[in-house]
Amino acid sequence: MDLSVVDLSPVPNDGTASNAYANTIETAKQAEKLGYSRFWVAEHHGMANSIAGVAPEVLLGHLAAETNSIRLGSGAVLLNHYSPFKVAEQFGVLSALAPDRIDAGLGRANGSPAADRALGTDRHVQNPDEDHTEKIKAVVNHLYDAYPDDHPYSDLMIPRSGRSVPDPWVLGSSPSSATIAGELGLPYCFAAFIRPQLATRSFKEYRQHFQSSSLAGGVDEPQGIVAVNAVCAETDHEAARLRSVAEATYKRMQRGVVGTRPSVEEAVKELGGVPEPTPATLDANEWPRSISGSPDTLVGLLEQLTERVGVNEVMIQHTVADHEDALRSHELLADGVV
Repeated sequence: MDLSVVDLSPVPNDGTASNAYANTIETAKQAEKLGYSRFWVAEHHGMANSIAGVAPEVLLGHLAAETNSIRLGSGAVLLNHYSPFKVAEQFGVLSALAPDRIDAGLGRANGSPAADRALGTDRHVQNPDEDHTEKIKAVVNHLYDAYPDDHPYSDLMIPRSGRSVPDPWVLGSSPSSATIAGELGLPYCFAAFIRPQLATRSFKEYRQHFQSSSLAGGVDEPQGIVAVNAVCAETDHEAARLRSVAEATYKRMQRGVVGTRPSVEEAVKELGGVPEPTPATLDANEWPRSISGSPDTLVGLLEQLTERVGVNEVMIQHTVADHEDALRSHELLADGVV
C-alpha cells in the first residue's frame, strides 16, 4: 500500500497564514523523508481564518524548491473558477520547475455565494458535468500540446520542462466525477473524507465507465487513489482522542458553524467524552467519515478500505489541532506500513 498526503494548510489557533504555510512546508519535507509517494495541497476559498490553502499553484512552486523527489500536486485546483488555458500554463511552469514530479489534480467545487461572486464563478451552469468534462479535456490538450492543427488553439504553447508533462488526475467526491474520469480514461482520486458513503459506488462507476483513452495523459487501465481522514497515535485510545477534533468539527459544520477547529480539550467536551476507538475490523458497509488507531490498527483499517475500492494508494487527510501531533501521525503511519 502506497501512502500520500493532502494538506489544507490549516491556520493554527492564534496563528497566521505564514504559520500555516511554514507547517505545510515542514509536512511536505517530512513526507518526502518518510517515503510518501505524493504531497498534494488543496484549494478552499473564503475561510482564511482557518484554512490558508487557497492557491495550490503558488504554494506548489515553493514546495518544489523545498523538496527533491516527492511528487507534488493539487488536491484539487477548482476548474469551475478558471480558464483551462491559464491552469495549464500554471502547471506547465510547475513542471518546468520540478520535472517528472507534478500532478495536475483537477476538480470542481462551489464556495460561499460571496466567494463565488468574487471569483466571477457562475453557480448555475446548465450542464455542469458536460462543462467540467470539456474543461478537463482542454487543460489536458493544452498541457500536452494535443490540439489538432486546424483547432483555434493549436498555436498556443505553454512553458515546458523538456522532460515531462504533468500527470492529470480527476478528483471528486461523487459518482458523476467518477464517470467523467472513467469516460476520459484518466486516473481518479476520490475524497472519502467528504462523502465516505459514496466511495464504493464511485469506484464502481469509474471502472464501469472506464475507456482506454486516446486523450493525452490517459491511462490504459483504471488507476485510483482513495483519500481518507485518518490519524495515528501510539495507542488506539490516544488516536481516538486526537480524532475528536475531526468529529467535533464535522458536528459544528452540521450546525452551520463553518471554518472553526476546536482544540482536543474543546472537542472532547463538545462530544461529551473521547470517541470510541475505531474498531479494528469494519463491517462490510461501514465507512466512517474519520478513522483512527495505533499503527497496526490504522494500517489494517486502510488495507480494508483500499481493498474495498480496489486501489493500492491511500491519501491521508486529517483534522488535527496540533501540528506536532499531525507530524507524529504521519511518522507512525509510515513506520506501520513498512
